[in-house]
Amino acid sequence: MANPYLPGWEYIPDGEPRVFGNRVYVYGSHDRVGSEWFCDYKLKVWSAPVDNLNEWTCHGVSFSTRDCDGHKSDVDWTDNELYAPDVVEKDGKYYLYAYIVGAKGCVAVSDNPEGPFELISQYRYNIENHYDDGTFIDPGVLVDDDGRVYVYCGYQGSYMAELSGDNMYEVIDGTYQENIIPVEEPHKFFEACSPRKVGDTYYMIYSPQRGSCLDYATSKSPTGPFEYRGTIIDNGIDFPGGNDHGSICCINGQWYIFYHRMTNGSIMSRRACVEKIEILSDGTIPQVEMTSLGFEDYLNPYKITMADTACVLIDGGMITEIDEFERIITKITDGTVMGWKYFEFGQDTGSDAVMKLKVRGCGCIGKIHVMIDSPDGEEIGCGEFGMNDGVVTIPVKNVCGRHAVFLKAEAGYEGWAKSMFEGRCLFELKSFVFKK
Repeated sequence: MANPYLPGWEYIPDGEPRVFGNRVYVYGSHDRVGSEWFCDYKLKVWSAPVDNLNEWTCHGVSFSTRDCDGHKSDVDWTDNELYAPDVVEKDGKYYLYAYIVGAKGCVAVSDNPEGPFELISQYRYNIENHYDDGTFIDPGVLVDDDGRVYVYCGYQGSYMAELSGDNMYEVIDGTYQENIIPVEEPHKFFEACSPRKVGDTYYMIYSPQRGSCLDYATSKSPTGPFEYRGTIIDNGIDFPGGNDHGSICCINGQWYIFYHRMTNGSIMSRRACVEKIEILSDGTIPQVEMTSLGFEDYLNPYKITMADTACVLIDGGMITEIDEFERIITKITDGTVMGWKYFEFGQDTGSDAVMKLKVRGCGCIGKIHVMIDSPDGEEIGCGEFGMNDGVVTIPVKNVCGRHAVFLKAEAGYEGWAKSMFEGRCLFELKSFVFKK
């Protein structure tokens, strides 16, 4: 599946990937389109076979703080929003950890990795001078090789503690620590702890103060301290930015970084994305770029590409949901650049080539420039768009091999009329395809 890898209507940020058996599961928050708040009151689970990452299945609501979609509320003392869950397995049981706004976390259990999960308890602890506000937000949990259980969490400060392996929610006295990720700006910890153990090294994936990034730190001990090592991915300020939250996962021998990006001109409409990564022999993870690829090795230019798979939006442009069936790029103004990475064009057959774009007219005229490799790369075609809905056909140079594709919008007005259309949306893009 290309990015975003879940159906277009699904908004699952804060994705924690876990492999259980022969399936990979994604546990995340759940955003509502048009909401003024992060997350809603339910958690959903999606999974796919490890040998077919194009077949994602929705298992429905796994836990909620309100009655919804035929699922009864799992708590009777609040109906507040649910944030950023994680799930681990221990002794054949699957434990869900999540943050309920205003609560001391929550721990739930199921016999199945997809849930549904039944509430066990909030955290139980005896920590001197402890305050609850934000401490237990966005929990990440590690079951170590020796069976000991650790929870990591925090907002604008990182915290950890060891949990009782007998009940999975009681903090063991004397294990609570603060500021386990004491890195300096701009990589200072903000939120989104996600622990992983690779070999004998403990990795902590987290969101720094520069919230569009996912950084990582490492330690030789589950109790830290963790040392900053680098940035794994940056979801891009121009997209727009906002926060990021995710983690790493090995699926069939390939490592991935799961993350999210913004849509609908809001930081409250986040969609799940994924990129391939490497973990080198020295333990470092080279930074990767945000692409349209998802789990794919390349995109096929001769199949229809939906506009909302764009991974570059510069100087305007916004991915917006029209309804459950359609998402477009809107707010395309003079100079807006849209990009998709990466297409495999194959070999040059010598045939004439065209690019066809399905657009919604906005009463304007102008040009669309087609570039490859970078926003300032080689221009392989240019065509005109009109005022009305329709298909724009652009003759393009035959290319072969692997390339990113970028579109740049240019307003078609000069003189006195130019100022009248300055900043106006020129057209809206639905999809495109290359043809020979």
